[in-house]
Amino acid sequence: MNAIRILGLTKEYAGRRVVDSLELTVPAGELFALLGVNGAGKSTTIKMLSCLTVPTQGDAELMGHSVRTDSHRAKEILAVSPQETAIAPNLTVRENLELMAGIYGRPEGRVDEVTAQLGLDEWAKARAKTLSGGWQRRLSIAMALVSQPEVLFLDEPTLGLDVLARRELWSVIRGLKGRTAIILTTHYLEEAESLADRIGIMNRGRLRAVGTAEELKALAGRDSFEDAFVALAGEEAAS
Repeated sequence: MNAIRILGLTKEYAGRRVVDSLELTVPAGELFALLGVNGAGKSTTIKMLSCLTVPTQGDAELMGHSVRTDSHRAKEILAVSPQETAIAPNLTVRENLELMAGIYGRPEGRVDEVTAQLGLDEWAKARAKTLSGGWQRRLSIAMALVSQPEVLFLDEPTLGLDVLARRELWSVIRGLKGRTAIILTTHYLEEAESLADRIGIMNRGRLRAVGTAEELKALAGRDSFEDAFVALAGEEAAS
């Protein structure tokens, strides 16, 4: 079953198309990485898929629910872990999770499940502001998972983290694969290559190529994924 089905999704601002006729399906349980240089249209795409902005044309369905005509139901089954770490700094780790569980009407047992799943047990009573950047990002993801989403958007989840913290968070993200459909945006190419089942490369609002890292390297005729990305996402690819 497809968790996400995108049908000609388009967004215009002041007459300029920033996302242009996007077509894509993401199966349930897949981790799909969306890559592109700044201004490629990734953030606008995520905003439309997460019901934060209305498409100019086209539509997208989350587990069959339209983001245009059934956005209330679509919002109930999605969660977003934004680029800016979304935590209440003066609350403890557990209080942050209990707050989100209360908003979504989830039982206290769900907090226990997510705390264990993301290895936050020993930090449960610590105030969120005392955590390192890596653990704050982990908490932010945990808060998104409390609602038991069927579709999860991870926007630059490891941005600004050091190498060790980034690798630790990779392990957490791998543990989520197969449980929910995940759309990951990142500027770290090795992150997409390591984590994603498939990768989409955007340029000037269009989806230029979709496939596994190996398929994209073959398509671009390059030995490294970095070189393949440059070839597929660069200006020549858009012309």
